[in-house]
Amino acid sequence: MAEQIADQRDIEFVLYEQLDTMGILASKKFKDINKTMADMVVKEARTLAIKEILPTFTECDRQGVNFDRGCVTVPECFKRGLDLLRKGEWGALTADPEFGGQGLPHTIAQAALDYLIGANYTMMVYVILGHGAGKMIDYFGTPAQKALFLEKLYTLEWGGSMLLTEPSAGSDLGALTTTATKNDDGTYSITGNKIFITNGEQNLTDNIIHPVLARIEGAPAGTRGISIFIVPKIWVNEDGSFGESNDVVCTGVEEKMGLHGSPTCSLSLGSKGQCRGFLLGKENQGMQIMFHMMNEVRLEVGTQAATHASCAYLYALDYARTRCQGRSLETSRDSSAPQVPIIQHPDVRRMLTKMKAHVEGMRSLLYYTAFCIDKGHCADTQAEKDRYQGLTEILTPIVKAYCSERGFDVCVDAMQVFGGYGYTREYPMEQLVRDCKICSIYEGANGIQAMDFLGRKLTMAKGAFLTSLVEEIKKTGQRAMETEGLEMMGEKVTAAAELLETTCTKMTQGIRGPQFKSTFAFAHPLLEATGDVIMAWMLLWRANVAQPSLDDILNKSNANSLDEILANNKNAAFYHGKITTAEFFINTLLPATMGKLKAIAQGTNPAVTMHANSF
Repeated sequence: MAEQIADQRDIEFVLYEQLDTMGILASKKFKDINKTMADMVVKEARTLAIKEILPTFTECDRQGVNFDRGCVTVPECFKRGLDLLRKGEWGALTADPEFGGQGLPHTIAQAALDYLIGANYTMMVYVILGHGAGKMIDYFGTPAQKALFLEKLYTLEWGGSMLLTEPSAGSDLGALTTTATKNDDGTYSITGNKIFITNGEQNLTDNIIHPVLARIEGAPAGTRGISIFIVPKIWVNEDGSFGESNDVVCTGVEEKMGLHGSPTCSLSLGSKGQCRGFLLGKENQGMQIMFHMMNEVRLEVGTQAATHASCAYLYALDYARTRCQGRSLETSRDSSAPQVPIIQHPDVRRMLTKMKAHVEGMRSLLYYTAFCIDKGHCADTQAEKDRYQGLTEILTPIVKAYCSERGFDVCVDAMQVFGGYGYTREYPMEQLVRDCKICSIYEGANGIQAMDFLGRKLTMAKGAFLTSLVEEIKKTGQRAMETEGLEMMGEKVTAAAELLETTCTKMTQGIRGPQFKSTFAFAHPLLEATGDVIMAWMLLWRANVAQPSLDDILNKSNANSLDEILANNKNAAFYHGKITTAEFFINTLLPATMGKLKAIAQGTNPAVTMHANSF
């Protein structure tokens, strides 16, 4: 397997050249963290990922999990990795140090996760779910609940999960049937069944803390009447000691396409009438609390897909440079000509450039979203805070849905570069494809993300979130139009932003009109097109940064040609790659997006008008 999960130089470029991460580190919020500390965290994450976590990637897939009479045994190779993650305090990078977190900016944590999740998401999901459960208690729990659970979750001593889905209530959480009855001591008795519970049972930690959605007796129907409860696998007494088993029983695990090292469990709660939980927050506040957690999880799912794509691209690039097959087009008629590395073939270069564009664009999008979270926390004024919070809100469904689909596409293209070998288990491509596919399905299927994007995010704050996004894109376009060599790309991205804004405005009007079903049928294409425009924005932003740096190198060089400079100067080649990648995407892929936006604006969608018997 390759030694590199992500391009180290590209991560540094995004952190310190594209984004003003130094400005974040200089803020009052993060006054105790400097660049040396931040770099050390990212460096240690890379070392841990490559040396300890990456070797478990294939092993955990081959070994899988074992279910036997309610108990789940996970791959043995995870134990050392999780122990190292625990000792290194990697469980809560951005959380309050008072409860075992590191208090890092989200932007720096994102860089660390680029390596850790990229090395093996299946292992890291044990960490992520514990952190997610802890976050909910951190934000909404009582002091007593925080004292009992928070540090144990953040330090990875205990595991976490999310108990949302039921057999009769998948994404329609309002239809759930799990019930909660208040006891005299203030706890609640929980009864119900949950399915598709990632890491709902495992043998890595002494306890598992389950956040459970349930309806208190007498609560309103639908989502308005849902509450959320802290349900430990083993009861935790007031003094922190363990009580008895809490009647949370694993009844089976799913046989899945991928993520074989992570058990997807069916759980029965209260079959013996002995399952208890603590109310988190207030009664009927469950959906609000869950969505707070789910937004973070959706950013992590986007990271999961993007890091899979990064690995796949790097594997494919390495293979294309070393795999000799066929002759160059110049010598294709000469049977005596030597075979050449497949990276010399135009179609392979097309696939690699497309992969590179999406991998780098997604990395910038993820880091920028984390940057917006940090900027919101550091804001001096409420207006600035609201602006960055709005950008985070509108970008979240795009991060989840767009990255999950484009990340999968990159993995498929990388398999294509490998040809027949990519379809075999000799190389990691087939596992990357299998493991990545789930990203577009779970934590809110992408169609739901698209409905949320159109129906909620575009209309929130009277469209201010969209306005802020378009303004940011236009700033980058304007800078490009003022930079020699980037003028045409700046004009194209600006035009795309304007068309996007016009189309989104028309769509938000459409959901309130008689053709609203047709409008919602265009929700996913609209989100996809928005993601494309954002990719163009991110890549142009990179080119804006790269062009002056490349010009400086060229002006100082004594070489006779650009090719000579690029062959001998790694920095020149790096910056030149940013510019040509932006050219590829903006000149060859963005025009198709412009056509898609124009088609979306037409209105009537045949998918809605077709009779059900005609499918």
